[in-house]
Amino acid sequence: MTTAPGLDTAPLDLALADLRGHASSWTATPLAERIGLLERMLPRIGDEAPGMVAGSARAKGYDAGADWAAEDWVTAPWALAQTVGAYLHVLRRLAAGKDPLPGEAVRSRDGRTVVDVFPATPTDHLLLNGFTAEVWTLPGTTPEQARARAAGEYRGRPGEAAVALVLGAGNVPAITPLDVLHKLYAEGQVVLAKMNPVNAHLRPHFEKVFTEFVERGWVRFVDGGAAEGAYLTAHEDVGAIHVTGSERTHDAIVWGTGTRGEERRRADTPLNDKPFTSELGGVSPCIVAPGPWSAADFRFQAEHIVTSKLNNSGHNCVATQVLLVPRHWDGTERLLAEIRRVLGELPPRDDYYPGAADRLDAVLRAHPGAEIHGDGTGRLLVPDVTAPDDPLLTDEVFASALGVVRLPGEDAPAFLRAATEFANDRLPGTLGATLLVHPRTERDHRAAVDEAVAALRYGTLGVNCWSAFGFLLGYTPWGAYPGHTRRDIGSGVGFVHNAYLLEDVEKTVLRAPFAPFPRGLFTGSPSLSPRPPYYVTHRTGRTTMARLTAYATDPRPGRLPGVLASALRG
Repeated sequence: MTTAPGLDTAPLDLALADLRGHASSWTATPLAERIGLLERMLPRIGDEAPGMVAGSARAKGYDAGADWAAEDWVTAPWALAQTVGAYLHVLRRLAAGKDPLPGEAVRSRDGRTVVDVFPATPTDHLLLNGFTAEVWTLPGTTPEQARARAAGEYRGRPGEAAVALVLGAGNVPAITPLDVLHKLYAEGQVVLAKMNPVNAHLRPHFEKVFTEFVERGWVRFVDGGAAEGAYLTAHEDVGAIHVTGSERTHDAIVWGTGTRGEERRRADTPLNDKPFTSELGGVSPCIVAPGPWSAADFRFQAEHIVTSKLNNSGHNCVATQVLLVPRHWDGTERLLAEIRRVLGELPPRDDYYPGAADRLDAVLRAHPGAEIHGDGTGRLLVPDVTAPDDPLLTDEVFASALGVVRLPGEDAPAFLRAATEFANDRLPGTLGATLLVHPRTERDHRAAVDEAVAALRYGTLGVNCWSAFGFLLGYTPWGAYPGHTRRDIGSGVGFVHNAYLLEDVEKTVLRAPFAPFPRGLFTGSPSLSPRPPYYVTHRTGRTTMARLTAYATDPRPGRLPGVLASALRG
């Protein structure tokens, strides 16, 4: 095994040897103890939450008390606690002698097997009223197969004892610990997690959250950059690899780099043939169907779209990069005007992720007349993207630039067909897409909307809900649409999270109210949910998410009134 000059591999070797020695003990850990480990983890997440948020905010260039820090509560402690709670819900069912899935959750629809996975508890109905998630299984999967194959790790099909390497992402704090949980609880493997240098400051918090797993030799966190990552991926003690990153990262590991790497890829003779799963991003669209939108609808959905762009400064694998709008709809310009207003009113922040300035420069070179909103050089809006080789259509910008593509279609069905074809065939990546459709439009054109939902080839599709919400729920599988291969990896292979441990997954379809309470009562999307606290325009988002995290880590009913009161003030 070749190593980079001066690389100290002894600590990595020791960590892997320790994990290898304890792998069989994790495999043999009974269900009751696995449940207990998660139950005892929740209060530790609560203890570490303020530190996680403060560290994340500081790394991004603002104070933990800033409004922007709402996203750090969402994507660090709350996402982690929410997923732990999802695993606990399913594992407790199994411990009680029940099937992992309630009988009514699995159903047939139009010849397909669909599994309702959210809401799962009465609290879900209360806190996220009107939000739903269903998992579509691969064509040919029967309801009986979906039920029988769920939670195989705990129903006679445990994974083999092995050491999994998780190469952590640097953009969203919860990605690394959630991938660790998946390897432990879904695949029965112990885990070495290499932190990304961008958020290595979170390692002490993760080690405290996973204290019992670390003490018993089931999890190790290490620091390091590309050299350490290359050494670990080739190590004989690593039995499986999961990476969140880019297509380039995957190809460098599997095929190597340079001319020799490309030769290996063409010949399908990998340099590294270990079991490999990945989540690699892409160019994510938001499709806006024409409809009878009110002025309030334009304002609310503009906030929604801007949130899907500016959350984490656009450094998300499913940040909306391309807005697909109807060319002939009179609402298109009204929507863009509201988007410009929101972009201009938000407080300043930096695009902090490495390489963001260069990627934004590439957009500006292609569009010297791009609109710049807010302070600085970020928040780019290109209101009419037309060239097929435009970088906004070919490359993941991973920063705060939004392109607008105007598509034909004299009515909603024609536009939806054009938008579906464009998203599927012109945009690289299959991780997540968002579809905004007024309830009246959906009622009037049910077949066309259903056709679009069925045809869009994305691992997560959000209908009136940013697809990234599927990352947060825990119950929902998260990954690319199936069909990628190691020679053409696209947005990756495999699904993580997936608390019901479903197999044969094709995609997740999320739904949310088109309008918030109480206006939703009059738009045909009735629910009790106010403006979601993860919106960048939410006035009390940081307080609401801090209170929601406290409830998720210590679910006492007395905490709920404070959560709801804060959310309603947003």
